[in-house]
Amino acid sequence: MTGPPIVDAGAVAGEAAAPGASGSRRHGKAKGRGRKQSRLFELRGSLPTSWRIGLAVLGLALVFGAWLLAAATLNGDSEVVPSPGETYHAFVDQWQQGNLWLDFKASTGRILYGYAISMAIGVVVGVAVGSLMSFESTVEAPIAFMRYVPATAMTPLLTVWLGIDEAPKITLIVLGTVFFNILMTADVARAVPRELIEASYTLGARRRTVLGRVVLRHSLPGIVDVARINLAAAWLILPISEVLAAQEGLAFRIDRAERFRNVDTMFALLIVFGIIGLASDLGLRWLRNATSPWATS
Repeated sequence: MTGPPIVDAGAVAGEAAAPGASGSRRHGKAKGRGRKQSRLFELRGSLPTSWRIGLAVLGLALVFGAWLLAAATLNGDSEVVPSPGETYHAFVDQWQQGNLWLDFKASTGRILYGYAISMAIGVVVGVAVGSLMSFESTVEAPIAFMRYVPATAMTPLLTVWLGIDEAPKITLIVLGTVFFNILMTADVARAVPRELIEASYTLGARRRTVLGRVVLRHSLPGIVDVARINLAAAWLILPISEVLAAQEGLAFRIDRAERFRNVDTMFALLIVFGIIGLASDLGLRWLRNATSPWATS
């Protein structure tokens, strides 16, 4: 008995697409799902390193151009917006006086100690919260309560409890960032695929080994990203911490410059803040890529 004729689906699809294809050739470029996207505006696309560097330089050039325009529009009124030249001279003056290096060491030292303590607590508690439901249930309520208490509002209490030395300044940075580090690290730990954890238990790994070599290792790039994001918050809290009877520091020097209307000095120190932030961000990106090349995007 003869069966039904076999139809070549590819041929049929090709014949069905042929009229549309010829029509698109007659009317110019094809439209629809096959349309080629621009590399600059492709969603979740990638760009060559040279393009990314060029666009970054363009962005900085636009900011610098806006600065020049603002300074020129205000007819050189340095008490409002100083020119780049005046800002440079103020920077050199601070360097020659020795203030800039001392202020830089004081501010970065406070950030280094305070944020290191904050990240250490954030990683330990955050990984535990994201991995153990019992631990999450225990600390969730205290963290939810404390993270809505403004750290800067505790400045008078810290002065009473810890005095006016470095301790309250560092503690304020810790309190201002630690709860966000805990919660964001916990979210990173929760994102570890459960299949990896179950496979580790199947292979005979103990809980401590799974936490250290699976959960923590898989969470490492996300933890570095958490550090990058919340480091900016630490620098935002620094000016408040340096109000506590500080005698040196970048924010302290800006406050002194504001009292004497030295806007060019204020601009110079703000640029130093920006350079420090950019350098630290690039450094943490390098650390992320170096420690977790498998997660490089």
